[in-house]
Amino acid sequence: MSTSNGNNSNNKGIIVFLVVALVGSWAYFLYSNNQHQDTVTLMETKIQFVDSSRGAIQEAYDLVAAKADSLTLNNSQLQGALADRGNEIQQLKSNISAIIKNKKASDADLSLARQMILELNGKVEGLFAEIEKLKGENKQLTVANEQLNTEKSQLTNDKQNLEQNLSATKKELDEKVDVASTLHASNIGIAALNVKNNGAAKATTSAKRADLIRISFTLDPNRIAASGNKDIYVCVTGPDGKAISEGASFNTREEGNRSYTSKVSVNYEQGKASQVSFDWKQTAAFQMGNYKIEIYNNGFKIGEGVTSLKKGGLF
Repeated sequence: MSTSNGNNSNNKGIIVFLVVALVGSWAYFLYSNNQHQDTVTLMETKIQFVDSSRGAIQEAYDLVAAKADSLTLNNSQLQGALADRGNEIQQLKSNISAIIKNKKASDADLSLARQMILELNGKVEGLFAEIEKLKGENKQLTVANEQLNTEKSQLTNDKQNLEQNLSATKKELDEKVDVASTLHASNIGIAALNVKNNGAAKATTSAKRADLIRISFTLDPNRIAASGNKDIYVCVTGPDGKAISEGASFNTREEGNRSYTSKVSVNYEQGKASQVSFDWKQTAAFQMGNYKIEIYNNGFKIGEGVTSLKKGGLF
């Protein structure tokens, strides 16, 4: 009895041990399996997080890059400091793109890319603001330049009008001075002379005896006329009403072109009277009737007189 009871006790102990061992084995298996599943789940979550971050970074980069490309495309002629900032943006874009395209990029790399995107966005916004500011200033300068051009054009027109007015005024003054400088003849003397063989001359009213006509006059003082040689034209009209001339002519202000009989050059001194006297001869004999003498200077008639020659007489 006692031996049988001892065996039963041993068997029960073995069974309990085996059951405990079996339960422990399953427990360990289940624990190990759960640990593996947790690890797999953690890796899958991490991969999904990385992919999600890469996609978000790619999306943010594409948005900022498009903004940067549009900015540089519309302002392709950036110069100076703006061009340097544009180059910085392009370099930053290149650096971000390299990280995103790297399939083995770490979390730290992606984090750096996110920071660089923020920096890129800031640079793009700053450049955009600067360009808009410059456009505004350029527009103001354009308006100011247009206003200056308008004012310049107005000033040019005013200058031209003033020059024209001054020219017209000067021309008018010159004409007035020119007219005012015309000399005036007074004390006009016209005498027919008979010249003796000894050279002595004596006044005569006989056409037959007249050898020449002496014409004399005074050029009155003129404070406008400049000193110097003055051309005096003398026109003689014979008793037949025809001008006595050898074909020479001059222009008058009121009568047009006219033939003259004699041209006398007088050395005139400004503001002083000048005495003029000269003899006029003709190849043909003098005719009876009136000889009209007209004196011209500067195109104007400045004096005239008449002498009459008769058929006969004592002298």
